[in-house]
Order: sequence, then structure tokens, then C-alpha cells
Amino acid sequence: MRYVKWTLIALIVLIVGGFAHYTLPQHDIVRIVNTYEERQDISGWTTMFWQEAGNGTANQQSRDVQFIQAVRPNGKSIVYRNEDTGWGWPPYFKFDTANLYTEANDSISTRANPEWVSVTHYGWRSELLSIFPNAMGIKPVAGPDVTIIPWANIIILTVLFLLIVTLYRMWQQFRQRTIEPLVDDVEDVLELADEKKDSAVDKVKGWFRR
Repeated sequence: MRYVKWTLIALIVLIVGGFAHYTLPQHDIVRIVNTYEERQDISGWTTMFWQEAGNGTANQQSRDVQFIQAVRPNGKSIVYRNEDTGWGWPPYFKFDTANLYTEANDSISTRANPEWVSVTHYGWRSELLSIFPNAMGIKPVAGPDVTIIPWANIIILTVLFLLIVTLYRMWQQFRQRTIEPLVDDVEDVLELADEKKDSAVDKVKGWFRR
């Protein structure tokens, strides 16, 4: 039973952590090398990693998607998609896909004369599943060694932690004031019933002995 409990806790932590890692904004220091637009056939369970058709598209299964190609300081490549989130999830209310596409084109640079930018995004990059992180913003930075402090993540996680602590304390108070007294009352009733049962059994046994 103990292993089952800790397995469930670990599973919950894994699911919540994965959801937060996918949803919360992240910052990459990159050099943009190209932008392009490509027709994507979106179907199956991986549609959860793409925006819904209501966000400026007419067809969920096949549509044109903008992409931003970039290179990290270590030379590894990364590709971002550029889609509006609209009023959907995650609640970033992104409606400026065209403007971001223009900024990305304006930030294209070469290896000989690099221009480093910070790309704010959410999501994951998986070549196996053909999914891409969604770029939310582009900001020029001084160089590839710039450190971006994720203030938004710090604030969101702090608020979430305080909310969890508050809910836990409320549950503890509710259990102490309501559930535990009720359980004690039920146990008293069961003990009383058990005593009456034993008394009745003793009377029946005595009657048979007589």
C-alpha cells in the first residue's frame, strides 16, 4: 500500500510538472537564420500540440503555418512555429503572428555577423512527433551569454505554491472540524452496536444453557 501511495504521488507530480513545463514561458538565446511558411496536415492525437482552427484558420486538418528557424550559441538548431493563441489555451492572448513574423525576418543574421535575440516561447520540440514550440516574442540581446531571469515563471509558481498551501490548510481544518468528529461518532455508534450485539449473543447462549 505504501508503494502504491508513493507511485500515485510521483505520477501526479510528473503530470503536473510536465504540464507546467510545456505551458509556462521559456526563453532561448538564438540567432535567427530563416523564416518560412509550410502547409501542415494536422491530425491524430498530436493536434493537442497545435492551436485550434478558430485561431485564424478555417481548417484544423490542413493549413499554412509560419516557422522560424534559429541556431543556439552551441550550434544546435531549433525551429519554432508562429501561431496565434487567441482566446484559447495557454492564455497568452497572442494575436500578432504577422508582426512577430516581420520581426523574425528583420532579425535574420549570418554566422559571420550574428545578431542574438531572446525568443520567448512555450511548448516542446520533438522531431519524432513533428511538434514545435510556439514563439511568443522576440527581443534583441547583447550577446549569446545573456542570462534571462524568468520573472513570469517565478511569480506564477509562487502564486501556485501559495494556493496549494492555502488549500491544504483549509482541507486540514475541514478534516479536523468536520470529518474527524464524524468518524469518532461513527466509531462510537459501531462500538455501542457491537456491545449490544455481544450482550444479545450472551443472553441467547445463556437461554440455551438453561
